[in-house]
Amino acid sequence: MMAASQDFHVQMCHKEIVKYDLEIKALIQDIRECSGPLSTLSDLNAQVKEKFHLLRMRIQDLEQMAKEQDKESDKQALLKEMECHKKQMLSNQTVWRKSNLSCKQAIDNSEKDELLQGGDPTRQRKVAKENLAQSASSITESLMDISRMMAQQVQQSEVAIHTLATSSRTVQETNEEFKSMSGTIQLGRKLITKYNRRELTDKLLIFLALALFLATVLYILKKRLFPF
Repeated sequence: MMAASQDFHVQMCHKEIVKYDLEIKALIQDIRECSGPLSTLSDLNAQVKEKFHLLRMRIQDLEQMAKEQDKESDKQALLKEMECHKKQMLSNQTVWRKSNLSCKQAIDNSEKDELLQGGDPTRQRKVAKENLAQSASSITESLMDISRMMAQQVQQSEVAIHTLATSSRTVQETNEEFKSMSGTIQLGRKLITKYNRRELTDKLLIFLALALFLATVLYILKKRLFPF
């Protein structure tokens, strides 16, 4: 029952990961086709960030489920799938940033063309200020996203280094235990050899004592039966 429950949760986690991945791809396509204004682009970016947050949580859940597997083969299989999903997420983030920059540039060029074609100077200045403010906000958010991604990568690297160090210590301790066991086995072999030698010596002594006893008995019988 427990194994069936684990399989069910793993399947549900897979379905949600695939769902969020498809939703992110659809939103990225909407960003590519977005013609403005910047507020619409900002709304799309907010939705993408939310989907990435949900996707990241589900990938972490899958990693935790992998660590809780009883069989090592199942654990390694789920960890491999988790790494594939993580790489796909990073690929989507790269495509998202490129699409976002391309869309911003297209909107900026379109608004510049409108400004050059004429219109109300006051409105033009207002639109320009709004565009500058939104561009600055978008750039700041992009930099913060990059900073968070770099922090996550650093944290993952630290975890990997810690895992390698722990594995190295375990291997070293196991090696020391094997050396100690080897010394114990050699000592036991020497003791057994020494015991076998002593046993052989004891047998020889018993045989000689028995031979001497028989010789003595025969000598006594001879003297009594044949006194002359």
